[in-house]
Parts: sequence; structure tokens; C-alpha cells
Amino acid sequence: MAPEFRPDGRLHGACVGILAGGGPLPAQVARAVEQAGGRVFIIGFQGFAEPGVIGHWPHRMVRLAAAGDILSGLHAHGCRDLVLIGPVKRPSLGSLRPDATGARILARIGRALFAGDDGLLGAIVRVLGEEGFTVRGAHEFLPGSVARRGVLGAVGPDASACSDIVLGRDVVRQLGRLDIGQGCVVQGGLVLAVEALEGTDRMLERVGSLRQPDRPGGVLVKMAKPGQERRADLPTIGPRTVAGAMAAGLRGIAMEAGATLITDPAACIAMADEAGLFLAGIGSGDEKII
Repeated sequence: MAPEFRPDGRLHGACVGILAGGGPLPAQVARAVEQAGGRVFIIGFQGFAEPGVIGHWPHRMVRLAAAGDILSGLHAHGCRDLVLIGPVKRPSLGSLRPDATGARILARIGRALFAGDDGLLGAIVRVLGEEGFTVRGAHEFLPGSVARRGVLGAVGPDASACSDIVLGRDVVRQLGRLDIGQGCVVQGGLVLAVEALEGTDRMLERVGSLRQPDRPGGVLVKMAKPGQERRADLPTIGPRTVAGAMAAGLRGIAMEAGATLITDPAACIAMADEAGLFLAGIGSGDEKII
């Protein structure tokens, strides 16, 4: 029977396996598991996971397509629940070099390998389930890092910014339906940039040169894709996102409440307040934004 993560914050059962990409979230999940009474074993994907971040816990650095090593490590440590967390850029097929188990799993993923990110992630979650694991979302372990509805800091959006948020929400919905990206930047009713394969940070770098000097600063809007597999690749912001928004001359960040992870909420709010930026958790539908 799979371990159970209960609302009272106690984790009962076997070790939780963490399939780790980059950034600080794998370590945050690991700490949360320990605080809930569990143990962790981390598979760090080479070229993505940061040894300095995950090195405190039992771990193994593994090539992305070395599925035999991944599965054997998870089984050896008694992992039944898994968390997929941290960005991993989609590699080219020629660079994968799968082992025998990896080739078998790739065959089971099938056409989803050539689909968008959400289709691929959904197939990976399905295959891991077929291998006997229960895949859980990072938000189950990090409820305090999930964006809540409303203004998060001392600064709120004005009517003009709210209008940009509404447009940005519509744009990101359409992007999500096509499985393209999770964010865009809108300034004074003008869509400056949409997020695709490059990710939010690179998009914000582009926005700095596209800013319209005769309009108030733009707004970054981040949302989950409609029907997205929420056990992997939830929209995420962190201090680097806030710094990028500041450098791009934006005046705020709007993110889907209940579906966006904030890697360091206190630091993000402090940075935004000092810079006069707003951070706001918004609804995903046509209801009132905040």
C-alpha cells in the first residue's frame, strides 16, 4: 500500500522519491517530507539538478533517459510515492541515449514524446503509475508556497493594471489550450511577449527592449494550462522572476491562485514591496480577478 500524506501533516509509510530538476524546490519538498515524518531519496537529473541543493539528502545523479538506474534507485530505497519537481529542458531525441529500460519506457510513452509539454508530462505520470508508483504534486507537500487569492504584498494593481491582467489571462488561456506556454506580458493593452519554450526568465529579458515608454509598466501573467497535469510543471515564480520583472520595467506579477508555486514567498513579497511592484493571486475563469 502506498504511503499516505494526510491533512494533519504526517507522512506514513515508505520513502518519498523526488525526481529533481533545477532550482530550490527539490530541497524544499525534501525538507517538507522530513518535517512530516518521512524520508526521501532524490534522483537528480544530470545537467539540471544542482548538487549543492540536493546534496544534503540521499541522492543519485542520473542521466535523464537512464530509466534503469532511476527505477532501481527508487525501488532500492523503498520509494512508492514520487514528486517531479524543478525545471528540466526538453532534450533532443538524439541526445537522450536511453538505456534498455529507458527505451522500453520511451516506446510506452509513444506519440506523446513528440507532443507538447503537457501531453508528455501526462504520459510520464501515467507510465510511472504503471510502474507501481503514486505521483504526487509538489503542492501537496508545500501548501504554504501555493499562491493564494488576492494581493500578496503591500502594493495592489490599479484599474489599468487589472485591465492588462484580464487581457493577459485570456492570452494565457489560449496559449495553454495549444500547450505552448504559461505566461505573457501585457502593457497598456498591448501584448509585448508570450512564453514558449524559452521559459519565463528569457521572456522577461526580451520584454525589457519591447517596453513602451509612453505607457505604464507592463504586467506578467502566469497561469496553469487548461486541463494541465498538476502533478508536474505547475507555474512557478521566485526571487529571480521578481528581479526579472523589475529589470524589465514591469509594475506587477499576476499568478493563478491555487495553481502557482512561489519558491520563496517571503523574499518575493519583500523584493516586490521594496520595488513598488504588486504580486497578486488571480482567479482562472471569468470571475472577478482578485
